[in-house]
Amino acid sequence: MFKLTSLNLNGLRSAATKGVADWVAELAPDCICMQEIRVQASDIEGRFEEMAGLKGHFHFAEKKGYAGTAVYTKHAPSQVVVGWGDPEFDAEGRYLELRFDTPKRKFSVISCYFPSGSSGEERQEAKFRFLKGFFPHLVALKKEREFVLCGDINIAHKEIDLKNWRGNQKNSGFLPEERAWMTKLLDAGAEGAGLVDVYRMLKPDTTGEAYTWWSNRGQAYANNVGWRLDYHLATPKTAALARTEQIYKTVKFSDHAPITVDYDFKL
Repeated sequence: MFKLTSLNLNGLRSAATKGVADWVAELAPDCICMQEIRVQASDIEGRFEEMAGLKGHFHFAEKKGYAGTAVYTKHAPSQVVVGWGDPEFDAEGRYLELRFDTPKRKFSVISCYFPSGSSGEERQEAKFRFLKGFFPHLVALKKEREFVLCGDINIAHKEIDLKNWRGNQKNSGFLPEERAWMTKLLDAGAEGAGLVDVYRMLKPDTTGEAYTWWSNRGQAYANNVGWRLDYHLATPKTAALARTEQIYKTVKFSDHAPITVDYDFKL
């Protein structure tokens, strides 16, 4: 089995003080994709190059203490792709692709951190720019290789993906335009990208147990007033190899829960 985990950390240094390395050692994934690491290269040196025996690869944001992505892996990649070619969002450290290619296979693991639009209209417009540019990138990538994109997508796709869907239809993360983008991403028709939401393939009907993020306001976590924002998005052949999933709701390194999917293949 290929065990692949995704986790928004809300800061690598913060998560380290909460024991994330011990948890990763116990979990023993093949790869763990991290988002919102909020560190620079100087913070990594001598401290975070490895975690639980896994080698780290990073995409740092230019702005200190902001965004950033990482992948820790048991297997050496054949190539590391930092950024997806958009200067605005590559400067924010939002995309890291590890390729594990062989003569018989082209396969990538991607850690991606989609922008949030919740802080205001300006960031929502940035999020829409990201979605518009990122869609054709994923379509082109799918034509040439298999991949799993793990990440904090910052979109709850359907009504079953968040607790208070009625009250959030005008809020970032559940806007009609965002949801339509996700629908198109998962559409196998001529206009769609034809990717697979792996968790929903395995668990098509779950509601409360599907949530991966809870607001720090009120008693959202205690009352499970959550959203499903963290995904595995895979090409169809790879998605078909997914066997089991787990969301670790009691693991609290940030306001997100980690999610693991086991795939029936080995690198």
